[in-house]
Amino acid sequence: MEEKPKAAAALSYDPEKDAAPRLVAAGRGRLAEMIENLAREHGVPVYRNPELAFTLTGLGIGREIPPALYQVVAEVIAWVYKLERKVAGR
Repeated sequence: MEEKPKAAAALSYDPEKDAAPRLVAAGRGRLAEMIENLAREHGVPVYRNPELAFTLTGLGIGREIPPALYQVVAEVIAWVYKLERKVAGR
């Protein structure tokens, strides 16, 4: 069985402007590694879900996530909020 290339995606969400999170970066292989490295360099949390990342890379940059992905992306956003609260509490 052939292994899928690494995938990475970056989302942005501004509840005042967006109806749903938007895809702002996505790539596979070397580009995925670059996205992940840039996120770490800039202190952006990296959530690992290879299946979700692979799905998101097929959406197209600038697009809002489709309703079918709302639940799983909500879990990612909840993880980020929890992480931010933990860091702020130090």
